[in-house]
Amino acid sequence: MALPGSDPTPRTRRRARHILDNYYIRPDPDGAALEIWGYTDRMSFRPGDRVDLRVSTTAAQWGFEVGRDGAEYEPMLQVGGLPGRRQDTPPDCSLTGCGWAISQSFEIPADWRPGGYLITFFAERDGETVEEHHIIFVRRAAGAAPAPYLLLCATPTWLAYNCWGGSSAYEGITGADGRQFSPVLSTTRPWTRGFCKLPEGAPRALTGRPAAPGEMARYPYMEWAYAYGYSKKYASAGWASYERHFARWAEAQGYDVEIATLHDLEAEPGLLDGHKCAVFVGHDEYWSANMRHAVDRWVIAGGRVARFAGNFLWQVRIGDGGRQMECHKYRATETDPVMGTADQPLLTGAWEQPELGWPGAQTFGVNGLRGIYAGLGKCAGGGPGGFTVCRPGHWAFDGAHLGYGDVLGGEARIFGYEVDGLDHEIRDGLPFPLGTDGADTGIEILAMGLAGNIEDDHDVWGETLYFGSADAVWAVRTLFGTDDPDRAARGSGMIVSWGRGAGKIFTAATCEWVMGLTRGDPQVEQVTRNVLTRFGR
Repeated sequence: MALPGSDPTPRTRRRARHILDNYYIRPDPDGAALEIWGYTDRMSFRPGDRVDLRVSTTAAQWGFEVGRDGAEYEPMLQVGGLPGRRQDTPPDCSLTGCGWAISQSFEIPADWRPGGYLITFFAERDGETVEEHHIIFVRRAAGAAPAPYLLLCATPTWLAYNCWGGSSAYEGITGADGRQFSPVLSTTRPWTRGFCKLPEGAPRALTGRPAAPGEMARYPYMEWAYAYGYSKKYASAGWASYERHFARWAEAQGYDVEIATLHDLEAEPGLLDGHKCAVFVGHDEYWSANMRHAVDRWVIAGGRVARFAGNFLWQVRIGDGGRQMECHKYRATETDPVMGTADQPLLTGAWEQPELGWPGAQTFGVNGLRGIYAGLGKCAGGGPGGFTVCRPGHWAFDGAHLGYGDVLGGEARIFGYEVDGLDHEIRDGLPFPLGTDGADTGIEILAMGLAGNIEDDHDVWGETLYFGSADAVWAVRTLFGTDDPDRAARGSGMIVSWGRGAGKIFTAATCEWVMGLTRGDPQVEQVTRNVLTRFGR
């Protein structure tokens, strides 16, 4: 008997181009629509610093509100009645920046507490209102004692997924056909809609349940984005989808957390000094060599890393004083100008590529290309949604009431949408790293799950494969020099613990860990508290 939804007759399935191909956010080219957009030249500030707002609007007047986006939202500054001006936006602004003039400025008061500050731009015309959003971070005053915890926002990944103006690191308006991603991206443009603020109930990249047998794979977050005018990449990166969830939870729990960005770490290699624990959450796919070196040096000297994040994969180069990022990705060996030169160690490809030879496991204990997709579409789409515990006696699980074989975070759906893993073997029911992928064999694998790089195709009529096998084909050629994608089809996601030098590293290698906190999973919360409390001493 055929499964529900299957088609027993030999007909050709419809393989339409995905409805959201090349969808991006941009200003109305005619200037007729009511709109307002804005950005700042910098991402973080200290008390006394001036914040320059560069705003373009089609309204005659506009205003803005600045509010601290912590455990509770606190309005801090409101300004209205400002004269509106529509500023020209270059067609290639996603590459070179918008170049807008300063519209309004304000100074960070001395009494503003450190944290993330949401800027809401608003405009009105003929009874219609519109608002858009930006995010900045206020750090402690220069010379103030560092907080025990430093949360570093994954701003290179935000930038890679920022489609505002036309191009991201995935799709774009460049190339001979005007549909290619851009290897160079600018920070001097607005964040795309959905990166800074989202309505309650906006879908996550992981669905609430796997697809039933014979049912088409669905991507509700992209369907919702298309319906409501948000970026289809909103669930892949940004403050609203990831770091905000951790920052609000940690503050409500009483942890003293300062917030900075990976761009700050690029500019200040000693940024981690004085902090006891560096925290990374969500989706931290893109890093520069300088960022990694800063973390490595600090950990070896005694620093402690709590990484609740997934998909550590690409090297980038930061240029123009932090205003541009370059990453050639899959085409790095063909198009990156440093290939074959003395600067080849800065090649903007995957960390595990032989031309780079710097596996991510040497910094965080796991590798991106040994993991990838879990619970997204039909890439390991029917998995348990959490990590299967292997070593329940580890201190990270104290008080969590977890035993061998138990699933951590399944109800909260924390495992996915991208994860990191290791080459490993099972001995007496326990996983051990093989070290064949550059990992230290002293890394302890505490829990794990399965991931995939090839989307399973069950011949469901009408279904459009979103990933297919392209990633696996590239990975297998890159890592093994073969054309058999099946060799790179299987991966894993892991929770690992590792002592490196005088320091310690705990990695729960999944993008969606923060959902265990926001959805109140008591076991995920207990593990998080165990790590933060131990590392913050």
